[in-house]
Amino acid sequence: MDHVANLKRHFEDGIELRQRMAATMPAEIARAGEALANALKAGRKVLACGNGGSAADSQHFAAELVGRFERERRGLAAIALTTDTSALTAIANDYDFDRVFSKQVEALGQPGDFLLGISTSGNSRNVLEAVKAAHAREMPVIALTGRDGGEIGRGLGAGDFHLNVAHPRTMRVQEIHLLVVHCLCEMVDNVIFGEKK
Repeated sequence: MDHVANLKRHFEDGIELRQRMAATMPAEIARAGEALANALKAGRKVLACGNGGSAADSQHFAAELVGRFERERRGLAAIALTTDTSALTAIANDYDFDRVFSKQVEALGQPGDFLLGISTSGNSRNVLEAVKAAHAREMPVIALTGRDGGEIGRGLGAGDFHLNVAHPRTMRVQEIHLLVVHCLCEMVDNVIFGEKK
């Protein structure tokens, strides 16, 4: 195998996907970002969840909001539902792993709060259950999915935002998801605190 040629293909595939997504995603990211920013500005919070690399992305997102993204500003209310090992293991043990996020949404979510659910397949059962719990709590959802959007994409409602990366490879989907996370963070900052000088 020519490793250099193979690695070059990774860069080229990533560039091609970014160009394709740049033609279709920015308007929906902007709608989601503005809605999320207005909720945070009104004193609401965002709960974020996902598995594996998507768990890391949800934690990254929450950290950028609570701490800072690219400017000094007050912290914003965001909680990654992937970080409390006592809650995660208790819920998985006492109920089912499919409930590890939905039970937290039921406990912490309030009407008008947001859920950010991330699933590269679109079929993660625990993220899907969190979406259902968010709807029951009158919380809008921003769903980051891959492939065809899966069950999560099909389970969204009129007030939700579906940011789908229609690509079969998990790593390519995750690369775009991280970019979307950064775009959402910048939108939140710009809407709440004004455009950065």
